[in-house]
Amino acid sequence: MSQPAAFQEIADNLSFLDDWEERLNYVIELGQALPPMPDAEKTDQNRVKGCVSNVWLVSSRDQLGGQPVMTFRGQSDAIITKGLVAVLIALYSGRPASEIADTDAVEWFRKVGLSEHLGMQRSNGLVAMVNRIRSEARAASG
Repeated sequence: MSQPAAFQEIADNLSFLDDWEERLNYVIELGQALPPMPDAEKTDQNRVKGCVSNVWLVSSRDQLGGQPVMTFRGQSDAIITKGLVAVLIALYSGRPASEIADTDAVEWFRKVGLSEHLGMQRSNGLVAMVNRIRSEARAASG
């Protein structure tokens, strides 16, 4: 299963950064580049449960070649978490729901060296975001 170009670019950029602080700054920059989310979408329904900071995810679904393709938008009030949201959007958006359901972002985070320095709360929040996205994808493809 291939990675989306946007995520591959992130993975490639991270591979050039040896220092954790440089990687963290890059992730923060990715989060700062996310388009703003209207306050009307920052609802309890869109809020990801299990995250210490506020994280909102909104998904939309289109049909492409007879299968559902999902797009995600997200936002967080915490700068590092917002960067993690940006990475997840790059990994999952624009892909068929069945691929999303089968893609474990936590494993991808390990492969690109992003998970090793996340604290327990942030790691738990990452898992909560991934579970939410994959659950929505399973519902869309089923």
